[in-house]
Amino acid sequence: MTSYLILILAFVSNALYANVCSQFGCPTGAPGSNDVIKRSIYTLSNNQNSKFADWAAYVVSPLTIDGPSRSRSWRSDPEIAKQYTLETTDYKDANALIRTDRGHQVPLASVSNTDDWRTTNYLSNITPQSSNLNQGPWVRLETAVRDLARKGNTVYVVTGPLYESFFAMLPGADEPHIIPSGYFKIVATISHFGFIKASAYVMEQNSARADNYCTKEVTIDNIESRSGLNIFPMLTRSKEYVLESRLGGLSLSLGC
Repeated sequence: MTSYLILILAFVSNALYANVCSQFGCPTGAPGSNDVIKRSIYTLSNNQNSKFADWAAYVVSPLTIDGPSRSRSWRSDPEIAKQYTLETTDYKDANALIRTDRGHQVPLASVSNTDDWRTTNYLSNITPQSSNLNQGPWVRLETAVRDLARKGNTVYVVTGPLYESFFAMLPGADEPHIIPSGYFKIVATISHFGFIKASAYVMEQNSARADNYCTKEVTIDNIESRSGLNIFPMLTRSKEYVLESRLGGLSLSLGC
């Protein structure tokens, strides 16, 4: 009985902490000076110049969602040197003056049922995201991902910023930083037979609150070209072409 229980707990643990990087490889192409932070519920690559993560990879499953209500207690990431990350005071007056929220790259609600949910509130996982975007199409896409997980799916997500134009500066920040002009999110599932489906989205900081995320779908190739990243480096060339050059892989499953 004890051995059987251990096996069950191991299965639950593996399902809960399934890792995007173990399935697809961590995204490559970010600066070698980045701080890559690996935690039980996500991995991210913090850019020392922008002060924000160039990518964050996480998994959403029936086991990670629908936990109790969790608080948003912001703090600097203890694993990143002070000069390479922001502090809570840097966000002072940001909402009032540049209309931004503290936007999670790995959303708290998607991992609220895990032991390490507090780490999503580290500022390495936060960017100044337009309130209209954060509370509009972006959160609706995140909700669609959780809805997909509620149907019994393990969902692999890679998200990150784009820097294609000037957006704003944090009015209270006392160190150099670069606020993203937009964001990408790539959502993938793997069937029991190993068949991969994926859809990718790009949303600009000037998105309207009423915008439909479905109209923001692009190819993974498009995101890689714009971000300089190789999102799924472990894919074979043939699988990469099929997956990354086409639209619509998970559109219907995400409510589009």
